[in-house]
Amino acid sequence: MKHTQTDHGPTAPDADGPAGADGARLVGSDRVLAVLKELARHPGGVGLEELTRAIASPKPTVHRALGALRRAGLADQDARGRYVLGDEFLRMAFAHHEARPEHVRVRPVLDALAHRFGETAHYAVLDDREVVYRAKVDPPSGAVRLTSTIGGRNPAHTTAVGKLLLTRQLDSLDEVEKWVGDSPLERRTPRTRCTAVDLHRELTATRERDYGVDDQENENGVNCLALPVYLTSPTTPSGAVSISALAYRTPLASLIDALDEIRVLLGPLGEPHS
Repeated sequence: MKHTQTDHGPTAPDADGPAGADGARLVGSDRVLAVLKELARHPGGVGLEELTRAIASPKPTVHRALGALRRAGLADQDARGRYVLGDEFLRMAFAHHEARPEHVRVRPVLDALAHRFGETAHYAVLDDREVVYRAKVDPPSGAVRLTSTIGGRNPAHTTAVGKLLLTRQLDSLDEVEKWVGDSPLERRTPRTRCTAVDLHRELTATRERDYGVDDQENENGVNCLALPVYLTSPTTPSGAVSISALAYRTPLASLIDALDEIRVLLGPLGEPHS
């Protein structure tokens, strides 16, 4: 996990502690935020010793950071003495998420898709080399559900949403090669496209058909189909809506066969306009 790097301004009183996990020295509010982010990784709670190791800071300064977070209601201790996110943090997070215009507008579409196909529907956006899930609707109760979470991330090159949205940024092989850079693309499954040539070929096909597919490239046994949605711009997709399905239950071919029906369910949100 990467932590916020220090400012180059005046040094905070406890800035002479050890460096964080990425080698950057954590100071003042940076350390408090690092503790807050680490708490979010432990929904079942985390002890002081583990927190101290995770952010590589002295125990007294981590304890002070926790005190500041507890006074603000952003952290709390459970009955076992382990630290968890506080109710005030959860209240703010959920209130902000529910009030987002994009969430309000796309939720009925996700509900309809999850009900129609009995699979998980997502709304996700592109963030550099990753996709971020902004909204999710699980299938009706009783069906097997995916473990994806709102706010979760996946590599863009392994996902239907990511490849679809990358087609708006990467037109040529040269652009794809620059995007890939010197670091090899992560191989999530044997089907993941991990070279610039393979990814460029897939982006070209995706651009021509105007929908993205993930044929078990991000997770074995799970396939996905994605279509663009226009929530914030009449001409540029704000993100994409996807149906992520267990391959044995809903093969990718079945989703592709239902494209016309999916476009109808998307309605105006799926159509660019002037």
